[in-house]
Amino acid sequence: MLLRGNLHAHTTFSDGVRTPTGLVAEYERLGYDFLAITDHFDHDNLVHPDYEETLAALESELLIFRGIELSYQRLDQHVGRVHGDAETLYILNHPARYKLSVAETLDRMQAIRRAGWPLEAMEVTDTGMYRPLYDTEEIPLVKIATDDAHRPPHFGRAWIEVEASRDRDAIIRAIRAGDFRVGFAKP
Repeated sequence: MLLRGNLHAHTTFSDGVRTPTGLVAEYERLGYDFLAITDHFDHDNLVHPDYEETLAALESELLIFRGIELSYQRLDQHVGRVHGDAETLYILNHPARYKLSVAETLDRMQAIRRAGWPLEAMEVTDTGMYRPLYDTEEIPLVKIATDDAHRPPHFGRAWIEVEASRDRDAIIRAIRAGDFRVGFAKP
């Protein structure tokens, strides 16, 4: 089954403009099958006390992934952590925002892995805009597209289509295996 989804989106729990319910409604309207809500929080990566409970209570046709956008402080780098039911996927977020070269991206990837965060994927987008510099075999991570949704112009700009059953862990395993394709909205 081919499932369309976004693995990086923000709500009013951090710097997004939609509540969790409102964000889910946006992606339902766009015809998505799954959505990872990955708000970011304070310097110590501590989440708001109601965050997990609020996400768990969401009712939707979408398959909702719980997540967080972590800050790797030593390098000022964001890392997405997306939770399935038993699996967790770590994503190097928006290297283009930091204007990194391929060599600098590789250095960051290695430093973050040494710190114990097992990076497996990387965004080749910045707020949904394709950044081809990072779509290279030189960087040994699975390349995904996200829209890093904060506000309406970002919603639905980029996505992945995964060949998997409608199961969080199956989707994560398919991403790791490269059983997906990236998609972009027409400008």
